[in-house]
Amino acid sequence: MNEAVEKLVRVGTSGWSYPKGEGTWDGIFYPSKAKNELELYSKAFNTVEVNSTFYRLIDPRTARAWVKITPQDFEFAIKVWQKFTHPEMFKKATGAEPEVTQQDYDDFRRGINPIAEEGKLACLLVQFSEWFARMPQHQEVLSTILTQFKDYPVAVELRHVSWSESADDTKTLLAPSGAGWAFIDMPEFKSTIKRDLEPQKLMYLRFHGRNREKWRKHETAEERYDYLYSEDELEPFAKRVREIAATGRAKILIYFNNHVRGQAPANALMMARQIGLPATATVGEEFVKAFPAIKDAVKTIEVVEEAKRKQGVLC
Repeated sequence: MNEAVEKLVRVGTSGWSYPKGEGTWDGIFYPSKAKNELELYSKAFNTVEVNSTFYRLIDPRTARAWVKITPQDFEFAIKVWQKFTHPEMFKKATGAEPEVTQQDYDDFRRGINPIAEEGKLACLLVQFSEWFARMPQHQEVLSTILTQFKDYPVAVELRHVSWSESADDTKTLLAPSGAGWAFIDMPEFKSTIKRDLEPQKLMYLRFHGRNREKWRKHETAEERYDYLYSEDELEPFAKRVREIAATGRAKILIYFNNHVRGQAPANALMMARQIGLPATATVGEEFVKAFPAIKDAVKTIEVVEEAKRKQGVLC
């Protein structure tokens, strides 16, 4: 894969901070009690999907700190606020009515603009639930969001099968804004979307895992994402990505959301290697011990001295 094509494909994870619970990355992908997680993450990947912007507006100072701590070529995919896409979830979480105002859109833009201004915005991700079916009122919601964010690159995640059953109409709806139609890998149900991986100017792939048993019935939300993809499961996607990337006509962003116990970064590294991206990641020895399959996908394996291990740093 030549250098030009390498720049078109980025692979990372959905979120970078999972400090608590059974699914933690603490002591696996990161040293125990690490204080500089994003900085450590950026030694392994050149992109990340930001989850926190889904739950709350971010302060521009936070965005500037993210820009400052990451390498110059690092890019953020920003998930848009749940108030725009999941009004019932927003009301349940905040107790406030989910009536969206122009000020809401302006405040969201203000928070993320330091990232866009520094050229580190990969795109915005507009994610809808698997119950968000294709109907006039939902099409209007989507159109409004696309209009509001017309100055940014955008990818849209649609999970309900009705969008793929009327695929041509969905593409027509997305086309004026140039939005990419995100491809998702998740447990298959009768109601969930059915699509092949097709070339687009902006290709956005999200891997949620295939834990069908726990997807809708679980005690904790993280149980849904407790899944580790095998090499064989990833290879068909890697092959297709290689084919599309070789044309040089698509920017391809790939994120793994199967975050439990560091499975997402492990699968992201496996995918990058299968695609043919050069091994540039720096990871700790504990991570390679947990996932031996990634050994050939990393450039540097760092052994943490005991004193530094206690401080929660990688190097």
